[in-house]
Parts: sequence; C-alpha cells; structure tokens
Amino acid sequence: MELTGDLARRFASVALGHVTRPYPYKDDHVFESDADVRPPRAAHPVFFGSFDWHSCVHGWWTLLTLRRRYPDMPEAAPIETLADESFTPAKLAVELAYLDRATSRGFERPYGWAWLLYLHREAERHTDREWAAHLGPLARAFAMRLRDYLNILTYPITVGTHFNTAFALVLARRWACGRDAALVALIDAWAEQAFGDRSDYRGWEPGGDEFLSPVLTAALLMAEVRPRPSFAPWFEALVVANGWLARECRPVFVSDRSDGKIAHLDGLNLSRAWCLRAIAGALDDEGLQWPLAQLANGHLEAALPHVAGDYMGEHWLASFALLALLVPE
Repeated sequence: MELTGDLARRFASVALGHVTRPYPYKDDHVFESDADVRPPRAAHPVFFGSFDWHSCVHGWWTLLTLRRRYPDMPEAAPIETLADESFTPAKLAVELAYLDRATSRGFERPYGWAWLLYLHREAERHTDREWAAHLGPLARAFAMRLRDYLNILTYPITVGTHFNTAFALVLARRWACGRDAALVALIDAWAEQAFGDRSDYRGWEPGGDEFLSPVLTAALLMAEVRPRPSFAPWFEALVVANGWLARECRPVFVSDRSDGKIAHLDGLNLSRAWCLRAIAGALDDEGLQWPLAQLANGHLEAALPHVAGDYMGEHWLASFALLALLVPE
C-alpha cells in the first residue's frame, strides 16, 4: 500500500478543511485569573484550528508534506497561500510568547512539542518559502524544553495517548539529526536507559481509547537509536520470542467514530502500521520482515476508509495515515 495522487488530494482537502476551523476547540490552557479568559485564537493565531493545538500542528505537517510530494496537485496553491498567511513572524511571536506564562510549562508536553519540531523539519524542505525560518524560534524553544524535560523525567510514560514518551522522542530525534547533536545524544542515552533492558513484553493492548501502541512506539525509538545488529535481538526478545506480536498485534475494532476517545482506535491501527513498517526496514531477517509488512497492511486496510467522515477522527487521522504510507521517509 502506498500514497497515490488521489489519496494525497483527499488528505489535502481534509486538512485544508480543518486547520483554520476554529470550533469546536479543546484548549490546553491553565487560567491564571478572570483576565485570562480569551478565545483560543487570541493565544494561538496560527494553531487555532483542528479541534486542538497539536492536531492543528500535525494538520499543517500533513499539508506541507503533501505540497512537497505533489506540487502540481490543485490543492498545492491553496496550501501555499494559507501557509504564507499563517506562518508570519508576528503570528508565531504570539505562539512563542504563550510559552512564557508560568502555567505553560506543561503545555502540550510532549506530543505537541514533538509535532512542532516535525513540522519545522518538513518546512525546511520547502526552500522556496520562509516558513522554516519563521517557525525556527518556536522549534528551538520546544527543543530546549524537551532537553530540560528529559533531565527530570526518571521513567518513561508508556501509555498509548498523547503523554507517550517514545512517540515524541521518535519525532524529536528525527528533527534533531543534523540540527542538534546534543539533543540526539541525550535522546539516545535516555532511550537506552529507559528501554535497553526491556524484554518479554506482556502489556495489555489495546487500551480502549489509545491511538499508540506502547510497545511498538518504544521499539520504533530503539530501531532509530540502536545499530541494526543490536536492535534485531532486542526486538526479538521483546515481542517475537514470547509470541506477543503474532498473538496480540491485530487490527482493532472501532465501535463509535463519533466518540472522540473511541475514534482514537482508528489512529492505533494507523500508528501500528507506521511502527511495523519502519521496524521491518530496520531488520535484515526477511523471515520477520514479511510478517511485519503483512501486519502493517492489515492495520492500514482497517483504518484508511475511515480517515474522513466524522470530525472526531477527521481532524487528525490523515496525519497518521501519511506517517504509515510514507515509510521510510
């Protein structure tokens, strides 16, 4: 399964329809006083759409990625115009200033931080625009916050939702490669300490409202941190030898896509496909690569028809479909 022009246009149309849709909006905001009451757009003039801040960030990642991959599609021009209007120094300065609030220390930590870094990474590929330069101060601010966070985070957070540590570190590490060697080294050391001795995974997956696999996101992080020869036996000891992968890793059922939490499970199918495809690419054993690829395809087939339909999934699922379809990008 791969990204096609038709699918790219479909994803672009979906994302264009929500990155500037102001309501409904779920705000990650700590009110300091009555004077702090304001509409979301006042604090976030760039990332005010897509139901919440982080979904708007990765909605923009989706749009810029599709614009680069399919520059001649009809949606490319509206993406360019909207990005030019959105990624201005003045608007991004307001986004940056929001982080100076004393109560913003945990704002969007770590999921939104990582997606902003990943958006900046994509923006740098668009050399005909100033988007990356304008996003740069915000990206560097989040990179600094991530360094501070890892220095106090004693244990990994292994839930399957936004607080998952491994998922954020995968995206952040990809941004840091070639940009911030110290952050790469910190992530690698932290990942080894947190996951290097793990084996024989027996966690209960899926969780009822999760969109990430705790074990597969950790495995993907280790696939990027470790050399291939040492990653392969670690992965086998984690989920292959004990039968977890063959027994438990199968597409999940979504009972109600109008429920925002239950709709997370479509994202689980997509993020599992992303992890499985990427992990397969980090292995040399063809006898394991093939079943991983088949598992990934099964998860993609279960979720791709539902990327659009209800806003509870539509405001974010295309990003995760794109992650899976663009492996190994």
